Amino acid sequence: MRRQAPNLIGHGLRLGLLAMSALLGGCSRDVMNPAGDIALQQRNLILFATLVMLLIIVPVMVLIVLFAWRYRRGNPNKTYDPGFDHSTTLELVIWSCPLFIIIALSAVTWTSTHLLDPFRPLARIAPGKPVPPGTKPLEVEVVGLDWKWLFIYPDLGIATVNELALPTNVPVHFSITSTDQFNAFYAPTLAGMVYAMPNMRSELNAVLNRPVETTGYSSNYTGRGFSDMQFRLRGMAPADFDRWVAGVKGSGGGLATQAYIALAKPSERAPVMHFASVQPGLFDRIVNACVEPGTPCQADVMHRDMQRAGGTAPGSAVKPAAPAQPKPGDPHHRDMTRADPSLAPGAVRAGHA
Repeated sequence: MRRQAPNLIGHGLRLGLLAMSALLGGCSRDVMNPAGDIALQQRNLILFATLVMLLIIVPVMVLIVLFAWRYRRGNPNKTYDPGFDHSTTLELVIWSCPLFIIIALSAVTWTSTHLLDPFRPLARIAPGKPVPPGTKPLEVEVVGLDWKWLFIYPDLGIATVNELALPTNVPVHFSITSTDQFNAFYAPTLAGMVYAMPNMRSELNAVLNRPVETTGYSSNYTGRGFSDMQFRLRGMAPADFDRWVAGVKGSGGGLATQAYIALAKPSERAPVMHFASVQPGLFDRIVNACVEPGTPCQADVMHRDMQRAGGTAPGSAVKPAAPAQPKPGDPHHRDMTRADPSLAPGAVRAGHA
């Protein structure tokens, strides 16, 4: 009977490894097989954290089987000690191991949080390969629509829907926003998830190091069409990317105000679209919710509010004296005509003329 203990432990380890392989199998395609340096560092962080935690999990699993076997009722050699109440060695082991894990994970988390900050410009293209001095990142503006992704290349003057093509070994700077709902821009093989929020601009710096054909997602639930809100991520060699850009510019269609308004209407399973031209400043108007003609931009409304309140206008070097603050209950707090002139007394509201 004693010879069965090693077999039980071996079976337990094999079952544990099989379970881990099954759990990680779904991540191997993108998360565990990165094509970009940022995703590679995030993958290594996941592996390190898992390895550190296994330093506790694996011994505990082994000891469960070992203790159950050693202290079974039918073991004539088991020790029964009802007076046992303390062991300094055991206490040190029990408390020092979790403390070591907490210290290790805290240190790595703190450093990686700063190194992998999505707003931080890239310092390297790949391990041991810094970004060449004077390199200008490729600018890509990302808009989360219902339920599709719009990608604008402002320096190239093109745009796409549900297709993101990037040249390899070229830093990419993403500006990210959304129209009506909180979305989350997520291309696992490129970098981590970044939220896309209405009327706000988020950022992401990333790079692809090898050609790849994969899928990106919206990882924040946004309603009926959420499951199909995906886009093609294509990593290309620079020469292939240039040919792709030329093909998009030859597609003939343009993305101006009316085309964007039609595109922004909710639709599901939208096909890949190409636009040979983009109206300048469209992304900024999307962020400020003023694409439709006659709609005031939020930045302009806030600028006028600051001027009325005595704030410093952008570009001004002189800071005026602080204005008197309205008291609680002052009607000034309820004056919404500064944000929407249609609320002024006697004004004709849209739809009720």
